[in-house]
Amino acid sequence: MPVDAFSDQVTDVLVVGGGPSGLALAAELAALSLSVRVVAPHPPQPFAPTYGAWLDELPAWAQVCTAQVWTDVRVYTSPQPTPLLRPYALLDNARLLAALLERAGEGLCWTQGRVTGAEQRGNLWHVRGEAGEEWAARLVVDASGHGGLLLPTPFEGGAALQTAYGIVAHFARPPSPPGAMVWMDYRTPHLDPADVRAEPTFLYSMHLGEDRYFVQETSLIARPAPTREFMQTRLYARLEALGTPPHDTESDEWVAFPMNAPAPVPGPILAYGAAAGLVHPISGFQVAGALKDAPRVAQAVATALENGEDAAAAGWNALWPPERRAARGVHLLDLGALLELPGDCLGDFFAAFFRLPAAEWHAFLAPHTGVRELARSMLKVFAHAPNAVRLPLVRAALAHPGVSLRALREAARMKESARFSHPPDAAAGHPGGMTNSDTTQREANSGDVDQQEVIEEGMQGAVGNVNADGLAPGVDREEKLEELRENMAEVSGQQQ
Repeated sequence: MPVDAFSDQVTDVLVVGGGPSGLALAAELAALSLSVRVVAPHPPQPFAPTYGAWLDELPAWAQVCTAQVWTDVRVYTSPQPTPLLRPYALLDNARLLAALLERAGEGLCWTQGRVTGAEQRGNLWHVRGEAGEEWAARLVVDASGHGGLLLPTPFEGGAALQTAYGIVAHFARPPSPPGAMVWMDYRTPHLDPADVRAEPTFLYSMHLGEDRYFVQETSLIARPAPTREFMQTRLYARLEALGTPPHDTESDEWVAFPMNAPAPVPGPILAYGAAAGLVHPISGFQVAGALKDAPRVAQAVATALENGEDAAAAGWNALWPPERRAARGVHLLDLGALLELPGDCLGDFFAAFFRLPAAEWHAFLAPHTGVRELARSMLKVFAHAPNAVRLPLVRAALAHPGVSLRALREAARMKESARFSHPPDAAAGHPGGMTNSDTTQREANSGDVDQQEVIEEGMQGAVGNVNADGLAPGVDREEKLEELRENMAEVSGQQQ
């Protein structure tokens, strides 16, 4: 792979960002004989975060880039475990990087730098670097991560974040079952019930062999989100209560990223990965889907460039077809319910969720499941959950009119052949999107917690009013509950 090769030449595609998603698309584009430049603040190096994925969602070539695979995968929503019976993998980031660079071959050039902006002049994009550099390309891809750099993401109501603090350490006593991967453990007997209700967190744990474990305290979704210090304290309080203090800690990790990105508005710049809203709104997964989507999106872009067509539009159509956009509406509705749900009810929600047939909960967490299938699964969870879980779903449906069920029904009727075209003269950024302005900083904050400090380098900000509306006074809850049932059944094609 050339580094800083053809530095003064026009490339077919310039990819902003050197994470696994952007590099996956860059590699597939280069494999199709396009010239591709990746601009990242660092040279090629193993990705820093811990990436887990369901083994069956990884493309075949990436399944050999795993550090470990567990067949004993569990969830705890009560004292007894729920076995998930689905292999789960920990990615080996160094092997993944090497595999991606090998797939790219000589058609990829890695340039170290920081992109500050881009403008289109004639048929070419001119991308600016903070040191005064300028690179020219026929197509620009924003793969800069959560929130986006060239295509900032507007989060309705403000960014709702998943946060987690974890460590790799040695333990004299196992903090979780040896040989197992605990995907979610909501048991919290060591906490005051009021604390659980206000700030729900769960343990995510991997046995790495012998006495080594990766243990992580996770907040599934919150707005405002807990701080790093809070999550670190929660993790160590859990370990102390279990009688399993760590020793010889090898590393620690803090992650914070938004979960509520809408389906993006297509524009003349293509986005990919988290910058394109590909984070799953319920699980937070993204990387496996991006690895699998990359060949299809790359082929659409390459064909468009070869035919003199709009490559950005082709990429957007391949990445976000109408059915996927409609499905995002269902997921955001469910996410709104989780935000409304009192913390001590999350265990009940996931108990109902994992009582679904395996194929259905697999599909619900997958990146490309259709809107009808999602709605059917959601309706089943709704039917089997207690009222404490049902009512927040009603509130969420009423609080977010942009994700109304009737709109989803119309979206579900759209033909697969329908295609979205981006506005011809769209600006590089969305009006009202993320900025670094003081106004945006104030809008992104909630209460006494500065969400910019929580997110740290994961995002650049968020806009919107963080106070979600609930049910209006005097609303008949049972009536709204029945209306929701009827609408969900209509969306899913399931008769009452």
